Amino acid sequence: MSHLKLIIKREYITKVKNKAFVIMTFLSPIIMIALFSVVGYLSQLNNNKERTIAILDDSGLLSEVFKNTKTTTYNILTETSLEDAKTFVKNKEVYGLLHVMAAADTSKLDSAIKFYSKETPSLSVISSLENKLEKKITDLKLQQSGVDISMISASKTSITIQQESFEGKKTSKIDNIIKLAFGGAAGYLLFMFIIIYGNMIMRSVIEEKTSRIIEVIISSVKPIQLMMGKIIGTSLAGITQFVIWVVLGGVLLVVISSIFGIDMAAVQSPQQELLEQAINSNQLQTQAQHMVNGIYNLPLTNLIIAFLLFFIGGYLLYSSLYAAIGAAVDNETDTQQFMFPILMPLILAVYVGAFTVIEDPHGTISTIFSFIPFTSPVVMLMRIPFGVPIWQQLISIILLIITFMFTVWFAAKIYRVGILMYGKKPSYKEIFKWIKY
Repeated sequence: MSHLKLIIKREYITKVKNKAFVIMTFLSPIIMIALFSVVGYLSQLNNNKERTIAILDDSGLLSEVFKNTKTTTYNILTETSLEDAKTFVKNKEVYGLLHVMAAADTSKLDSAIKFYSKETPSLSVISSLENKLEKKITDLKLQQSGVDISMISASKTSITIQQESFEGKKTSKIDNIIKLAFGGAAGYLLFMFIIIYGNMIMRSVIEEKTSRIIEVIISSVKPIQLMMGKIIGTSLAGITQFVIWVVLGGVLLVVISSIFGIDMAAVQSPQQELLEQAINSNQLQTQAQHMVNGIYNLPLTNLIIAFLLFFIGGYLLYSSLYAAIGAAVDNETDTQQFMFPILMPLILAVYVGAFTVIEDPHGTISTIFSFIPFTSPVVMLMRIPFGVPIWQQLISIILLIITFMFTVWFAAKIYRVGILMYGKKPSYKEIFKWIKY
């Protein structure tokens, strides 16, 4: 045990003092925040761009729907021919010209509208114009047919089916979205952590093996202790790096936003007019309340505990396999033939979680894959927000621990022989022989 502590300490200190590790620990969040800030700044410039659109309504029926906004000014042209209007737009700083041709019948208005511009117009601008015109033309057609529009507006009904369990617990559609978001974030975080730091463990083993340092170390400690020390030490270094990324990234985000006045929300909402329409919607407050209730209904304590257990168990399970691959090969090029069989169940878990759990979290497929140790860390984490019995979670964790112990034994067998093998690319047949030694 004392040897294991020394190996963990050595591995951790070696990693955190590595120049490349230190540089990327501080440089990565700076690059990401800088990139995100540039995107936010450019999006904000695009959103704040003021446009003037000329409106030539020869029908005399649609010009009233165009109301000026913060970023768009509508210049209504009257008693002007189309050619004069085009000349006006070309000579002035006008974004474009919307022409509504005269139509004897309102049913033909939808095919009598054109937009003229110097360059290809923005998709959001065209969509906004279409939304305004569609509603007005629909109302005109209904009026022409003798339909009372006020009665139609009064009869419109938005249905939100109230959901409630037999125990009296109330839920909604938004609850499912929130649950999927929490479960998906947990599963994706585990997936990325395994990919990034599993590869780090594999490269560490390859480096020590090729530099022959391993021959000195192996004379003093058991291979399984060396492997576990590498896994735990590298994992702690990875956690340290991840915490620094989160803290430094958050600080940089706040600083850059305050100094340069960048509204990061602009990155997520480039269609401002559509956003304003959503904010003014009567259903917004109801949906916001459903979101609050959805977060409140989440089994947060269960999620946190399960996340820690499945995250640690899943990471150790796959890390041991990465260490075994590193011991079996002499360079990273040779790892490709062994990587796919390891990544395949992990990728499968992500797809099962994304396409099956959301539709049927308690179905046969979701339940089975939440018990299979190689997929349970992802699938079970995505199922838990939907309410999974504790006994199922315990069985899944027990199976994960047992499989991890077996995998460590299996990987240690490969590790014990592989770290001393040089100059020959191993095949699956040879690795199987190593297990028998």
